[in-house]
Amino acid sequence: MSKEKSFFANAKSDLTAGLIVFLIALPLCLGIAQASNAPPLAGIIAGVIGGIVIGFFSKSQLSVSGPAAGLVAIVIGALEKLGAFEIFLCAVILAGAFQLLLGFLRAGSIANYFPTNVIEGMLAGIGLTIIIKQIPDAVGFVNPKHTEGMTDADDGFTLQSITDSFNHLEPGAIIIAMVGIGILVLWSLKGMKKVQMIPAGLLVVIIGTLLNQLFATVAPSLYVSGNHLVNLPVPKTAGDFFGNFKLPDLSGFANPMVWSTGLVIAVVASIETLLCIEATDKLDPQKRYTSGDAELRAQGIGNIVSGFIGGLPITSVIVRSSANINAGARTKLSTIFHGSLLLVCVATIPFILNLIPKAGLAAILIYTGYRLCRPAVFKHMWHAGLTQFLPFVITALAVVFLDLLKGVGLGMAFSIFYILRNNLRIPFFYKRSVYESGEVVRLELAQEVSFLNKASIKKTLENIPEGSTLILDATNTEYIDYDVLELIKEFQLSKAPDKDIRMSLIGFRNTYHLDIGSADHKEEEELPGYGQKPIRKTAGDYKKLLKQLTS
Repeated sequence: MSKEKSFFANAKSDLTAGLIVFLIALPLCLGIAQASNAPPLAGIIAGVIGGIVIGFFSKSQLSVSGPAAGLVAIVIGALEKLGAFEIFLCAVILAGAFQLLLGFLRAGSIANYFPTNVIEGMLAGIGLTIIIKQIPDAVGFVNPKHTEGMTDADDGFTLQSITDSFNHLEPGAIIIAMVGIGILVLWSLKGMKKVQMIPAGLLVVIIGTLLNQLFATVAPSLYVSGNHLVNLPVPKTAGDFFGNFKLPDLSGFANPMVWSTGLVIAVVASIETLLCIEATDKLDPQKRYTSGDAELRAQGIGNIVSGFIGGLPITSVIVRSSANINAGARTKLSTIFHGSLLLVCVATIPFILNLIPKAGLAAILIYTGYRLCRPAVFKHMWHAGLTQFLPFVITALAVVFLDLLKGVGLGMAFSIFYILRNNLRIPFFYKRSVYESGEVVRLELAQEVSFLNKASIKKTLENIPEGSTLILDATNTEYIDYDVLELIKEFQLSKAPDKDIRMSLIGFRNTYHLDIGSADHKEEEELPGYGQKPIRKTAGDYKKLLKQLTS
């Protein structure tokens, strides 16, 4: 009986949370489809599959999946290059297959191999892209080519649609968009916590729709209609409903560009999902752990299904997941319920959804884009230093002006450059002291010494003064690359004797096979660390050692 009571207690909180997440997800599903230049139904389908299918297979109890703003740039670029949505669906299916493979290969830690500055740059670039691409809808301009992006498959970077937008302004659309942005900003203020239980996105859609209906009555010149509204198919029968689903053109699997697009979607969606899962687990009041490998498999299944029935690619989404937790969800029932409500909504009341102005959805997306690239992110990266800021800003700009894959690639290249440079420049601590009996040079190796440090260590050893004493300390070193060990051994056995350099090794493990006993000093057996396991030295130990070596 207690289990039954527990189940119903969870069901009550989960169904309530599922309803709230549905109200948040509905405008986002439509808005992301709009931002992606995809059919509105594709966004709803992705939300349904993310809720029901991924919700069923996922091991996460609280994460919510669906179409994500982070994939908008990829979808736009892919549709422009592939030319048809039905061909693009093949890439979504392949993305799911790649995710399944990553899950079975236990690649759930893949997100850890991307530097934070590159990920932040990618998100900032996506945010800028979303803002720029939603300006036409926000001001009421309908591009006759239905490509609202900054990039064109043939012409490359262009702002033509932006300049055209300001030559075709619709006052009604502008008012709806401005009111929507105002509501979103107002709702984000700390003093509005009491009303924040009402989803701001839903309020923007409702007020925008009511405002447009008011325009139709009192100010017809401001009323927006036709292509300025959401355009979902309105089925009369169940057959009509399923007939509206776009199916993939299987000939697309023969196109190499489809495969590369699928791989890009898989990698980016997997990174976003894994980051979201990690954040969701931290927010979970019960502190449950979700396997990244299992989540990749669940996401893979969801994307395969979404691709086969005409949906956008899916990821786990932190906005919906955090809203789910804040609404009191306890289990995955809330996620499945929100997906079910989306399905019922699109099947029964699409005629109501078709009253929603695109300008209202554009307001939601512009604010979403702003949150991804807000000035605080740039300020934080700037204060972190140029080694963090440059890869960040290069990634962001390249995502906007080129595409997401090239942007991340450039960001990774710059980030790796700084990593290599830092490794080459800071492999050890160097101190040179002069005593009456001669010079003493101490090199204290870093925690890890890789082959990248070989050149700088070699140059330093070559510049050790003749007749001096060299103390090479590996006390705090956990790893030394084989090439570096060979360099030290060669210097110890040949170059040091030739230059009359007395060399003492401290903290080197016996497994390194260095001839520790060959140092030319009568009291070497008394030095701390010789032939023993590594121990941490104090300042007094070094003073004693220097005194012994210079006596």
